[in-house]
Amino acid sequence: MKITNKIRFLRVIGFVLCLSINQEVIGQQKQSLVDYVNPLMGTDSDYSLSNGNTYPVIATPWAMNFWSPMTAKMGDGWTYKYHDKKIRGIKQTHQPSPWINDYAAFSLMAVTGNLKFQEDDRESWFSHKAETVKPYYYSVYLADYNVTAEFSPTERAAHFKFTFPESNRSYIMLDAFFKGSMVKIIPRERKIIGYCRNNSGGVPENFHNYFVAEFDKDFEINYTWADGWKLIPNTTESKGEHVGAIIGFNIYHRCNLI
Repeated sequence: MKITNKIRFLRVIGFVLCLSINQEVIGQQKQSLVDYVNPLMGTDSDYSLSNGNTYPVIATPWAMNFWSPMTAKMGDGWTYKYHDKKIRGIKQTHQPSPWINDYAAFSLMAVTGNLKFQEDDRESWFSHKAETVKPYYYSVYLADYNVTAEFSPTERAAHFKFTFPESNRSYIMLDAFFKGSMVKIIPRERKIIGYCRNNSGGVPENFHNYFVAEFDKDFEINYTWADGWKLIPNTTESKGEHVGAIIGFNIYHRCNLI
């Protein structure tokens, strides 16, 4: 009986090993050319030295908008610098540039523990070793919060996934940026809607970028902030020069944003 069990065990292991090898070979044969693209090329630049002046764009071809992690402050044209050690959020962007800056931008960020929502407070340490950057996919581990943030772009939007640790204080915040913005939380629809108006000129007087963020979990907490980073608990709407929204979740590990 013992011999028979050992033989069966070896057969199973052998089958698994053969299957893994076959899958690896198949994967090599189907390697897509887009996987050879490194969106981080040219991001090692700053105010005094230019090594490309690029930023990691995660987007589909001819997309309506683009998405990029941001290590710089809101309004900084160098939105992502390779040598930076902290991430402030994931930004919808149209034209980050050290020369003419960006427009119609807003960002998303996930935090845990004591609620930190101001730019300098909410940033998190990250490592390029825990960062995956493809033209069609981005993932980063936010070390300060033990949260993994992932997203993939679509033609007109993006699909996000935030994986939280077990905690009754897990938050996602939407920063609608300065120069005029509005946010509205709709708990019954699991949505945050609003607009941002940030730009550096060259847009119509009534310029607005409207957004809708839809989630797959109910909100346990609703906050907004008003001008001057004034946090307003138990509110669902705010409008001003620079406003944002915060929603909180209890215990659950994962939250998807479409």
